[in-house]
This record gives sequence, structure tokens and C-alpha cells, in this order.
Amino acid sequence: MTEEMNQIKVANCDVGDRVKGQVTKVEEKQVIVDIENSKLMGIIPISELSSLHVEKALDAVNVGEELELVVLKVEEEALILSKRKVDAEKAWEKLEESFKNGETLEAEVKDVVKGGLVVDFGVRGFVPASLVESHFVEDFSDYKGLTLSLKIVELDKEKNRLILSHRAVVEQEKGRKKQSLLDSIVAGQVLEGIVQRITDFGAFVDIGGIDGLVHISQLSHEHVNKPTDVVQEGQKVQVKVLNVDRDNERISLSIKATLPGPWSNLAEKAPKGSILTGVVRRLVSYGAFIEVFPGVEGLVHISQIAHKHIGTPHEVLKEGQEVKIKVLDVNEKDQRLSLSIKELLEKDEEENMDYELPEESKGFQLGEVIGDMLKNLGK
Repeated sequence: MTEEMNQIKVANCDVGDRVKGQVTKVEEKQVIVDIENSKLMGIIPISELSSLHVEKALDAVNVGEELELVVLKVEEEALILSKRKVDAEKAWEKLEESFKNGETLEAEVKDVVKGGLVVDFGVRGFVPASLVESHFVEDFSDYKGLTLSLKIVELDKEKNRLILSHRAVVEQEKGRKKQSLLDSIVAGQVLEGIVQRITDFGAFVDIGGIDGLVHISQLSHEHVNKPTDVVQEGQKVQVKVLNVDRDNERISLSIKATLPGPWSNLAEKAPKGSILTGVVRRLVSYGAFIEVFPGVEGLVHISQIAHKHIGTPHEVLKEGQEVKIKVLDVNEKDQRLSLSIKELLEKDEEENMDYELPEESKGFQLGEVIGDMLKNLGK
């Protein structure tokens, strides 16, 4: 037995040496470790277990666990050791490599403190509140225990300073999604989106990671004075892609194009022969355009304005005037509507006019007089 013991090499340890040990006992404020090839007991103070604050030693290690440690102090009967310093040294090497390569790291949020989040990589890392998300977060309490993807934004080993950002990862992912969407989207697609911002000239709609503009003229078939009269922020809408400018990352959208047009089912709303009331919107040399429904204008040709001959429509009509019209023809496909004012005037005249015999039916006609004169000459 004595010979066997003599064969065991008892290592002499100095401050700064790396040693391996197995946890034999976990006390409240320290951990007892059996050091490989050493007759001295190893002690790890609770403050040397982790880079983070530890309330109980059991929160950091368990009995039987194998640890790599560094000697802090050599006492007569024990070695004072640090797990934290070994972990930190290894961590800094990995972190410096990750920072150099721009890698994304994963870490669990260990604590929520004033101004941000605390994570542990073997060294304490801090995520400032402004770098947690791309949007404002009022309360971070729900983040404790979550695993976040992080980018290193500042690393200083000498000052033991490690600043990280989850926001950078989120924005990088948004950028990838945005580019992917720009590459795949094509004019003519109908998509679902959410109104993000409203301006005087239209509304910006998020269609899955990128915003497109719905110009005010594309919000509705009817005239729109203010975009807020038609849409609200946060509203879900159907949009049709009108144009994609990949170089400038601009997408033109239309809500109007997804809605039933004012010409839809017009043959039912304004069948041939029906009588409607409309408003004169435009006067041109060959006739007048009458709005009979919002977004639907029909043409009254100059020949259908009045019974008497007129040189221009301006002689009898003015813009903004309300008139009664009769539908002559409806062509939904070509969006053409032929109207007549004259036909209604003709009807009114037939109903209200007191007919008189034509002039030629009164008294003697000229032919009769001449005929009589010829008869007399022949006698």
C-alpha cells in the first residue's frame, strides 16, 4: 500500500496553473473539489463560480461534475480556485473569433436589469434596451429565460466589456426577407397586407416584410379627398401589385383594383331603355359626358342632346348641371354607355304639346290653285 502511495505523483501547484477537479461537495457559499494528482483540497468560492451573480452554489455546479479550474491562491491545506476565470478566458477567445467573422450567437437571457438584458457566454454580456428589438418595448420582464440570437457590437477584453444586439439580427433577417420578396413579387399579384402609415398622398401597406405605396388615386373607384376617409392604420387590406422597382426597392400597389368596379353589373343597374338622373361632368365638341353612378360616365352625343340643331353642347348644357337621361346602350366590357337627353325631351313634348294641323292642310294648297288656273285656260 505504501509503495502504491509513493508511486502517486503529488503535483506542486502555483498561482495561475490550470488544474482539473471533480466536485465532491456543494456548500452554500463554496464548492469543494478533489484536485487531480494533488493532496491538497480544492475550494471554489461562490464568487468564482460564474461571471454572473450566483445566490447559491448549486445554481452553478453539481456534485460529480468535472471542472477545469485555475489556481488563485495556494494555502497550506487547500488550493483556492476559480471556475469563472477559465470560463471567461475560453469565452473571450470564442467571442473574439465570432466578432471577427460577424457570426450570430445564441444566449439565454439570465437577468433583466435597468436599461437592458444580461446574458452569459462565460463572460457577462449586456444587451441595451435600444438594441433588443427594432420596435419600442415598454416592459422586458417577459424576456427572462428566453434564448435570443445576438450579434456582437462592441468587445473589449481589457475592460471586460461585451455589448450585443438582438435588433441587428432582426433587421438582418428583415433585410433578407425583403430582398427575397423583391425578387419574387411580380406585377398583377393580389396580396394581403396591413396599412402601416398614411400620408396625404396615399397609404403604405406592409405586404410581408416590405412596404408598398397605394397612391390616393388607387384607394377607391370613387374620388377620395383624404386617405383616412378610406383606410386606417393597422387595417388588413387586399392589394394588387401594379409595379415593382427592384433597383429603388419601390412597389406600387392598388386597393381599387381588387374591388368590384363601378362598371360591374352595370347592365343590371342601368339596363337599356332605363331612365336615370346624372350630372354633366365634361362638355366636348361632340357631346357631353354624364356621370350616372360614382365612377361611371356615359356619353350623350351632340345629336342626342336636343331636337333643334346646336353647334356645340355648351349652347344648352353646363358642367355640374343635373339632367335626366335615357340609356341607349350598355357595354360593360368596353366601359361604354350611350345616353340620350333628346329622347326624354321628345317624350315630354309628345305628352304636353297641343298638336295643330300642318300648315299645308289649312286652306288651299298651291298645287290646287295652279290646277284650277290650268283648267280655266283650257276652256
